Amino acid sequence: MYAAVVRSFDEPPTYDVFPEPTGSDVLEVVAAGLHPRVRSAANGTHYTSEGSLPMVPGIDGVARTAEGELLYFVADDNTTGTMAERAAVDRRRAVVLPEGTDPVAVAAGMNPAMSSWIALRRRAKFQGGSVLVLGATGNAGQLAVQIVKHLGASNVIGVGRDPERLKLLPSLGADEAVGLDAVGAVAADVGVVLDYLWGEPTEQAMSAILHARSDRALPLTWIQIGSMAARELTLPSYLLRAAALTVIGSGQGSVSGRDILAELPQLAALITSGELAINARPVPLAEVGKAWAEPAAPGERVVLVP
Repeated sequence: MYAAVVRSFDEPPTYDVFPEPTGSDVLEVVAAGLHPRVRSAANGTHYTSEGSLPMVPGIDGVARTAEGELLYFVADDNTTGTMAERAAVDRRRAVVLPEGTDPVAVAAGMNPAMSSWIALRRRAKFQGGSVLVLGATGNAGQLAVQIVKHLGASNVIGVGRDPERLKLLPSLGADEAVGLDAVGAVAADVGVVLDYLWGEPTEQAMSAILHARSDRALPLTWIQIGSMAARELTLPSYLLRAAALTVIGSGQGSVSGRDILAELPQLAALITSGELAINARPVPLAEVGKAWAEPAAPGERVVLVP
């Protein structure tokens, strides 16, 4: 079969022949999203990477059964990736999509939407209140703003570094959309932070919020989801002593596979309903090298279509 094949962590994938996957359910792939998580696996930098080459990237996708059903599925870690003409699909890791579903939108939206959905429902056990999305101008951040509102937040604050993209956030449900320099003025009473940036922006925002608090004993759960700005940060010890700050992570490993799979049906239903604004751009799988090299437009997710 043809697939996107990674033969060097220093080079983008190429469209090439790769051995067929094995298993009882080998299905035709309809669409597979080019997520940041996919890029990091393909360049060997993701924390789950084992360094084995050659490989086919892709962690999820939409496939079609012989009967014509569409399935959203999450690939098993030990199988060939999803950026191929066919993929092995474990039905226990798949959700049947309603007739008429846009497979490209589902392939584009499920992975980035899952980051905030899982963080709030499985890590923070979110029950409402004020939520700040740090890195709200990125693809996953824009979806996080919408999901936070959907899950009942009383106040949604979007924080980002791009003034033009910040202007889009109120239309997605943000009550406030500000740059890093204004965080303290609008987020003093926030209860949960979804952090897609890390590094210096986190240091700045964390200090600003905690210094602006009138009640330092007010709990603040800081959920580390992404590292778009940096992989490390400096955390002054006094911030942990002088405020009710809890820092946790949300990602592969911190939430069990069983718990992640349990959330898929409800999230898939939300995406297929059309309630979330998802900007997907389909690209033929044969053009994977070009798609890999070209930066996506603001808020856009590239989807490879065999």
